[in-house]
Amino acid sequence: MSMVHDPSEYIRGLQQLLISDKKRIGFLFGAGTSMAEKDEHSLIVPAIGPLTNDIVKILSDKDPKYKTLFEQLEEELGSKFNIETILTNLEQKCKIIGKGLLNGLDQDGFINLITNFKEEIRDRISIHTAFTQEIAPHMVQTDFARWVGQIHRKYPVEIFTTNYDYLFELGLEYCNVPYYDGFTGSFKPFFNSSSVEEMNFLPKQTKLWKIHGSLGWHIDETSQKIIRTNSDDQDILIYPSVLKYNDSKKQPYESLMDRLSNFLKTNDSILIVSGYSFGDEHINARVEAALNSNTTSHVIFLLFDKYWCDTSKTYKFALNDEHPLYKFANTNNKISVYGMRNAIIGGKYGEWQLKNQPDKDDTVQVNLYFDEDFDDTKELGAHDAGTAYWSGKGDFILPDFKRLVGFLSSVMPENEIAGWAKYA
Repeated sequence: MSMVHDPSEYIRGLQQLLISDKKRIGFLFGAGTSMAEKDEHSLIVPAIGPLTNDIVKILSDKDPKYKTLFEQLEEELGSKFNIETILTNLEQKCKIIGKGLLNGLDQDGFINLITNFKEEIRDRISIHTAFTQEIAPHMVQTDFARWVGQIHRKYPVEIFTTNYDYLFELGLEYCNVPYYDGFTGSFKPFFNSSSVEEMNFLPKQTKLWKIHGSLGWHIDETSQKIIRTNSDDQDILIYPSVLKYNDSKKQPYESLMDRLSNFLKTNDSILIVSGYSFGDEHINARVEAALNSNTTSHVIFLLFDKYWCDTSKTYKFALNDEHPLYKFANTNNKISVYGMRNAIIGGKYGEWQLKNQPDKDDTVQVNLYFDEDFDDTKELGAHDAGTAYWSGKGDFILPDFKRLVGFLSSVMPENEIAGWAKYA
């Protein structure tokens, strides 16, 4: 690999973007941010693997027919056996089954299984029920909210998230950060699509846009309005199946997706993406179309692409010329992808490598964004510090949401650091 990218250069650029008052800063957060763990007391949503295994086991124990069906599905799907492919498969089979039997179930059986499957997903993400004021300081989302509340910008931070859980709400409210999420009212707050479409509505307030829906969103049967209330089994989420693309064309999702497009169509907008796997085509298409408009906006994907390979007994990195983000960023200079070992910047794919040894007087300390000593042949967190040979290579660590939040807190203007200290 001949091309290299010096992470210190791009970190200084990102630092200036975050400090500058002229840029609109937005974040797109995916499921990975809900898995971020500050310490053993953090509230987290399970990763898709354990979540899938847990739901499959519980439903299999409820009904032998479900157990047989899941065994057959696992054989059909192989390594792609997860909650998204399972739910997609169930919904597709439910549509074509007619009056017959399939995998041992009739149509009513599929409907009941799909309902139970969605209920189990909802139960697993309703981690807010365990929230207490004592837990709040142990959450990465609280640290992020603290940063949002401490910075003072001309344009408020906009947060777009595909997550259904309340983790960002819990963090923002604990830190007393006012935010707007598209709902208006008190007794039965209702979704106000016109306010979402108006970029200058509440111009000083942080925005939280839950583009796949949320716990607590309902359709009021009398008024047919979308209202926000207590979470129960009538929540209107876009569940993780192939049908979510069609669901996203309905309200309130259409307005929320339009907001994402309009944000990116606004000049001098920067969207930082974290915890998102690039698996939602309807989001990817909106981002690409918006960037093709004549704007000076830019998207920075922080891609957590490291995974352990049992065969080679080493960590590997998924960002390569076969990754779906490669083509996305290789043909559009407005998109940068920062993987943990490689990056695509300005349409050029290359490896991270520091050109010069870190200086203690650097404006941003290298250990906030780069791990020079990581050993790929050892478990996560293993190091071989103090070796005589310096290569400048290592892991770019900001794709880890916890590390990103730590970096954000380090680049606040000096006059805001004092306010941060009282929360430490």
